[in-house]
Amino acid sequence: MYINDFEAYCFDLDGTIYLGNEILPGAKEMLEALRMNDKKLLFITNSPTQTREDCQRRLETLGIDVCHEEILTGPFISALYFAENFPDAVIYVVGEEAIKTEFNYFQLNMTEEPMEATHVLVGLDRTFTYDKLNLAMNAVRNGAKIIVTNPDPTCPVPGGVVSDTYAIARAIEVASGQSIFQVTGKPSVFYGERILKELNVDRDQCLIVGDRLETDILLGKFNEISTCLVLTGVTRKEEVDKAKIYPDYIVNDLNTLFVDVKQPC
Repeated sequence: MYINDFEAYCFDLDGTIYLGNEILPGAKEMLEALRMNDKKLLFITNSPTQTREDCQRRLETLGIDVCHEEILTGPFISALYFAENFPDAVIYVVGEEAIKTEFNYFQLNMTEEPMEATHVLVGLDRTFTYDKLNLAMNAVRNGAKIIVTNPDPTCPVPGGVVSDTYAIARAIEVASGQSIFQVTGKPSVFYGERILKELNVDRDQCLIVGDRLETDILLGKFNEISTCLVLTGVTRKEEVDKAKIYPDYIVNDLNTLFVDVKQPC
């Protein structure tokens, strides 16, 4: 792949740009090369526990200059989904402060009373309990629709993975007997359309780079955008044929993304 093959580049964060508190090989140099070549950049994460400003601060701590307008997160996309589709919804949130921050930004109506809810928004909640499961379950049994920030069952961390949003969402789905109504994060068409709107480019001029087949790569497939799988996160190369989800490109790390950009040894 050559750096001028595309006008715009979208990068997942966890497992692609960084892992834990460490920047991954080639990420900083590659992003600087893209900036120098006047490419449009967008950072696209499903992380349900970070606002755009949180991600901006984290990237800047790692030495990557970025503005929050170049970032899409799980909470922001979910808030945008409600604002555009269900602006009058009464939302019971299973999740952390980042979700509530973004929902307040869009002036959405949240409730602490599950039986008042028209929708249950499920994100990662690292204090999730049996009692919280029962509250969400009963809201759904009372008619609330389940909306999920992201379909990730796990999230990569140094040394392995931890459980993520979809583990909680499936528990609520099974307990309530009601199917999930909408997943707003990657790989949804809603997310893909927002990417193209933010970048203001044709889909054939955009590349999505990420480490997860069922979110990053499917996001491209569902939205007819080219994709590149990077093997620094949760996916091993041998898993591609097994999953039958085929990216357009596969690279070991971001050092090898472009054949015409020399990386330091």
